[in-house]
This record gives sequence, structure tokens and C-alpha cells, in this order.
Amino acid sequence: MIDSRLAAIAPGEDSTRQFKVDVCNVDSLASEMVAFANSDGGTIFIGVADDGSMPGLLPKNVVRINQLISNAASQHVRSPLTVQTENVQLSTGRIVIVLTVPKGIDKPYFDKNGVIWLKCGADKRRINSKEELRRLFQFSDQFHADELPTKAGIDKLDKLRFRDFIRDVYKLNFPDDPRDLIQLLQNMSLATDTGCLNLAGVLLFTERPEWIKPQFVVKAIRYPGNEIHVSDYLDTEDFSGPLSKIFDDSLSFVMRNMHKVQNGRGVNAPGLPEIPEAVFEELLVNALIHRDYLVSAPIRLFIFDNRIEIISPGHLPNNLTVERIRAGISNIRNPILVSFVAKGLLPYHGLGSGIKRALEKWRDIDFTDDREGCLFTVIIHRKVPNGSFDLTDYSKSSGKVREKFEEGSGKTENQVFTFLSDNPEITIPELAEKLGLTTRAVEKQIAKLREKGRLCRIGPARGGRWQTIEKGEA
Repeated sequence: MIDSRLAAIAPGEDSTRQFKVDVCNVDSLASEMVAFANSDGGTIFIGVADDGSMPGLLPKNVVRINQLISNAASQHVRSPLTVQTENVQLSTGRIVIVLTVPKGIDKPYFDKNGVIWLKCGADKRRINSKEELRRLFQFSDQFHADELPTKAGIDKLDKLRFRDFIRDVYKLNFPDDPRDLIQLLQNMSLATDTGCLNLAGVLLFTERPEWIKPQFVVKAIRYPGNEIHVSDYLDTEDFSGPLSKIFDDSLSFVMRNMHKVQNGRGVNAPGLPEIPEAVFEELLVNALIHRDYLVSAPIRLFIFDNRIEIISPGHLPNNLTVERIRAGISNIRNPILVSFVAKGLLPYHGLGSGIKRALEKWRDIDFTDDREGCLFTVIIHRKVPNGSFDLTDYSKSSGKVREKFEEGSGKTENQVFTFLSDNPEITIPELAEKLGLTTRAVEKQIAKLREKGRLCRIGPARGGRWQTIEKGEA
């Protein structure tokens, strides 16, 4: 019967278990300890072959290997590790040493040659890039992505935006002297010691962050049906600018692609969105301030007939899980962004509360933490209304499906006519928003009404009004 302490051998080697028949090289053992300590810890079974068989160690070798383990942990690893060993005797009289390496609390750890090792499945590998090293520092809370220096000087600052912020929040005037401005930005953790803006400063207070960091944008697409299409879409747009602008534009994109529900309201009323707007407020803020800015990729926003997906670069940090975030537990990945957003730049209601608030308003939300793909996906499920128009039939015909849908119905023309009758001073953009159409589609419907003699414009484009004419009068 196998000792319970050796039961973990049966599944084989993985990122938390390693087998060694014998150990003779102290440097090799130290590199294994470093890899476990820089990851989530693990166990090394000494006296066990790669195939899981247990030849064991002779008693005379146990003393030698335990001394070697002590030397490796204390003298060949920086910072030294506190490890545990346990000798388990086999029925043959031989011994298996169970060496437990804890998850490090002083990451990153190096071997004596200054090499940083990480676990990679059952094997280990060197850290080969700055991004990996930064992430390791990030996990140990010694470094955060929003502190990253950029090459943007204070000349890239949106002075009006920053002026209004410090006036409203701190009751300060905008400094006239550039040296005073740099000092203020440094005190606010928005600039580096060299006087350049850091990533938080760029994302929050420059006019064109995408010119400095082009990958940190939101790419939004409304697809026909429930699948991703290569070329067919109903609506698409890329949103860039400071985070507050990205948030506003992304939220508007979602809301204009939502169904409107009358809920007993008048036929000419715009209706309520099928999913409360506050749900998307919480989830978009969460995506913008908690995404992994060490991953050079945009946030993706996909809208389908039956769901909306918000896909953020980076999996949940540290030991955070989907169950924990549902319970309101959160880790701060970008503390500078969080601190400024909490001062009113975005509708932020407190750490860990966003997911809970969204779930309180709309229970049908799923979360997927893809650690291998380094992605976090939020899926908001829609309730498809009865008798809704199926756009799937259009998916093969044209990349301009939205226009085809919007224009191809006399019902839309009548809706435009009714709105203009009731609201003769309404503008085309306002009408497009109320009907959930593009301005181009509204303009084409207006052109049709004019051709039929059912509509005319009185006065200038600004300050004028619409005059509708019933069919009999026309």
C-alpha cells in the first residue's frame, strides 16, 4: 500500500510536482527551487523516476541529499528560501525525500548566477523578456503597469482637461511654470523622475493617448446573428482618446445597439433599453481600469443577437477567481488608475463593487478567466424578444448589413415620419439615437419622405424645424 504522502505521485509530473531519481548538482536543484518559488510553489519527489516508479534512495544517500538541499536553499538562491523535507520509507527499505518549496513572498527569486526561472508545465524556463519580468514584479506587488514610463513629455498633456480636474478636485490652479507642472504631476504619480508622463498620465490626461500607446483602445463590432463573421457586420467602430472618452463612446455604442422595450410607454416614446445601462457602466469601467496593461492588445466589444461580450487582455491577477469576484473580492492591478477614477473621472463606486452591482441589476452574466490565453471575458446574455427581426439571412449578402436592414422597411420610414411630426425641432443625430439607427440611414429615410412630398424643412439647418404632410395632403 502506497503511503498517503506519496499519493500525489500517481498523476505524474506537472507544474506543481517534479520527480528526480537522485540529486547530485546543487545548482540544478537550486534552479528548480527558484522556478517553484517564482510560481505557486510545488513539491520535488527525490527517489522517484520520470515514469512515476519509485526506486528510492539508499539510507547513506539521504544525509548527503538533505545537506545538498539545505545548501541550495540557503546559499544558491537569492533571497534564501525556507523549505521543508520529509523522508518517507518504502516497503523495500529505501527512502523517498518529499521536498516542499513554498510560493515565494519575496519575488522574483534568482539562482546564484542571477538567472530567474519560472515553471512551464512540468519543466522550467528562463525569463527572456522585459514583459515577463515586469509581470513577475507586478504579481509580487513591487511594480504596476500604470507606472510604466513613456516617452511623452508634458507637452502632450491635455491642459484643459488636467486644469479642470485639479481645479474641481484639488482646488488648485494650473501651474504657469513648466517645472512646477512637472513637480505636480510627479506628486500625483502621473510622471516619472525624468519628467515624462507615465502610462496612467497618458491614459487619463493626454488628448491623443493612441498616438503614444496605439494598442490601448476599444474595438467594437455588432455582428448579425450569434457568430463572428469575417466581413459581415451591422455596426463597427474603434474608440480612442483618454479613458473617460473611451468609456462614453463605448457605452453609447452598446446602448444604440440594444433593443428598446416600451413597457407600457407611448408608441412615440423612445422606450427603455432591454438591459439596464448601469450594467454596462459597471462592466466597462471594470474592463478599462482592471485590464492588464502589460499586454499590448485592445479591449474587444462584441454584440450579437443573443449576447454582448467584453473581452479584456489579461487573466484575473494572483489568486483571484471568478467565484471571488462574484462575491465582491478584488485585487488592484492598476492602483494609480483606480485612485483617479475614484475621484470622479468615471462612474466608479468602489473596489470590488462593480461586478456585484452589475449582477444585482442583471443576473444573466457569465465570466470566463482564460489563464492560458491571458484573457478575461464577460458575457451579458440578452433576452431575444418574440417576433424579433432575424438578421442572419442578410449575413452572406453584404458587409453593410445594418444599412440594408435599416433602409429596407416602410416601417422605418413611418417611424421617422411619426417622430418628426411629434418633434419638429429634433436633429438628425438625436433622431438616429432615439430610433437606434445610423445618421446615414435616417438621412436616407428623410430624403425618401422629401421625394414623396411628405416632408419639408422650414428655416435653416440650425434653428429650423421639420414640417410633415399627410399622404392625402401631399
